[in-house]
Amino acid sequence: MELALDLARRGGSAVSPNPKVGCILVKNGDIIGQGYHQEYGGPHAEVMALRDAVTDPIDATAYVTLEPCSFYGKTPPCTNALVESGIREVFVAMTDPNPGIDGEGLSILRARGVRVTTGILAEKAAELNKGYIKWIVEGKPWVIAKAAVSADDYMGYNATSQTWLTGEESRIKVHRLRSEVNAVLIGRQTALVDDPRLTVRETVGENPVRVVADTHCRLPLTLNLFRDQQAETIVLCSEMDQQGTLTSYCRYVPVRELNGQLDPEQMLKALGKLDITTLLIEGGRHILASFFADDLIDEIYLFRSEQHLGKAELGNPLHLSENWVVKTKIRSGADELTIAQKRKLKCLQE
Repeated sequence: MELALDLARRGGSAVSPNPKVGCILVKNGDIIGQGYHQEYGGPHAEVMALRDAVTDPIDATAYVTLEPCSFYGKTPPCTNALVESGIREVFVAMTDPNPGIDGEGLSILRARGVRVTTGILAEKAAELNKGYIKWIVEGKPWVIAKAAVSADDYMGYNATSQTWLTGEESRIKVHRLRSEVNAVLIGRQTALVDDPRLTVRETVGENPVRVVADTHCRLPLTLNLFRDQQAETIVLCSEMDQQGTLTSYCRYVPVRELNGQLDPEQMLKALGKLDITTLLIEGGRHILASFFADDLIDEIYLFRSEQHLGKAELGNPLHLSENWVVKTKIRSGADELTIAQKRKLKCLQE
């Protein structure tokens, strides 16, 4: 199952909004086939493993990281493929929370005489597909907040100037993180001050969808987000100003306002409807603070520099409490990276 999970990770963001799934076939103690879901709309992991089999899979055992699907979608049911190939036993890491499956795949296999065991490395499987699980269960993406702060806990001097705090190794990690999510979100002020591209450049990977919150659609179209054509751009704006428009340079998506600003939860629901399962918030302080205050952040990547800013205005809004679990704390060049997760993944696993 560990090997199957490693295979599943290779699917990356290319399989979204489908889950990342890996499958290993074993017969007489030997691995005879392996596969993973490689791209959305393509063959599922079980089918890829069967195609890879070097010998007849009759009476073989399959190790699958997620419950095999049981319905016709973009591909036929994987339960059919397993049964028709003569697989004798299936070990499954976790059931699929999709209401269209959710145990049905396991029931079909058992009804057809296949022995089924579940719960093998379930926590690791849930962690691997945390974005998919949340999207299926809540209709919203898994939200990762990224912030770079000084040694004295400031994000920058003020909201009208750009402050570089972290080094090259941290920037590479951020680009790698971008390659692993569906979309990256920034606020209007960050778009104006930094004019970022929000693309993957320091590592290999696909560019995420770029999302900018611009309540009244006032950002200039000369920004990189609109003119470089490097990735899809979405503008979240007030439903009072837009009914939803697709242009050659971006898609305008209307969102309900709350107290004169875009409602953060409605922003997530709007992105969920666009099949975005993982969202990285890169700033600035205002948008991070609003999502954090509304308890809408699932994971935090906090890069802490050795620099001191002294008399600065932009304090760090991301404060870890007992509701957060620090998963990793490592050096990132001269910086320190802390990765923390909210204590709710356990509920999703259950």
